[in-house]
Amino acid sequence: MGEEIRVPDEGADDRTIITEGPFEREVYLSREETAAFLRDLADSIDEGTSVTVSGDGWVLPFEYAEPIELEVEFTSRRERELEIELEFEGGDGRSIGVE
Repeated sequence: MGEEIRVPDEGADDRTIITEGPFEREVYLSREETAAFLRDLADSIDEGTSVTVSGDGWVLPFEYAEPIELEVEFTSRRERELEIELEFEGGDGRSIGVE
């Protein structure tokens, strides 16, 4: 697998490898942190069909199959919101979403 793609967050020093779900983390990043995360993700996608996403206290390695699903959603009812979601589906039918 390629280099770990780090999600900046705070947590424990011990890290758990996530191999079963469900698992979800939501973090708020600066513009610069978001750009760095996306660059690291793009580099990992370029390298092959595995990604390893990690944060403080957790590591999530994932082997995926192509195609990668890209969903773009825009709403402007109460407040304007743009959501961009990538979904990587594993060969065994499991998937991980990156929003």
